[in-house]
Amino acid sequence: MDVGYTSPSNINYLTSLGHSVFLADLVHDACTGNWQTGTDEEGNPVWDVEGFLDQSLQFSGRTFDVALLWTALDYLPEALVAPVVAHLHSAMNPGGQVLAFFHTRAQGEETVHCRFHLTPGDDVEVQLAEPFALQRAFTNRSIERLFAGWSAQRQFLAKDSVSEVIITR
Repeated sequence: MDVGYTSPSNINYLTSLGHSVFLADLVHDACTGNWQTGTDEEGNPVWDVEGFLDQSLQFSGRTFDVALLWTALDYLPEALVAPVVAHLHSAMNPGGQVLAFFHTRAQGEETVHCRFHLTPGDDVEVQLAEPFALQRAFTNRSIERLFAGWSAQRQFLAKDSVSEVIITR
């Protein structure tokens, strides 16, 4: 599963290895769809979470061994983050893994929305994508809490103010 801006190079790379690919551009879907249904009494946005999940992450019973989450959770509206993680958990096979990146700073040029391309080597290529605003920067502790129901996670500090996390179901 590749959860990010559609990348033809990722599709070609993964299918050349014999894998099938499910694509979901959650950030685009959340930020350009009509999922905000109004506001509550305190003026906070109300979201159609179930509608969003049914539209954007409809797997038809399919399960996954690997999900490339990239920085999607950093750009999603707050009301969608935990439900997306729970939905991914239910769609992952036991022992399946998620690769996620998280911004460590909420401001700066490193916070621009990007798309990611796999390469045969150890590098991931980064390219500017649609200009969506960063919603939050996760701390190590908030990442641990968000994925508390998963069996394991390993966090690595990467360059460009990004933390890499491998989460195992």
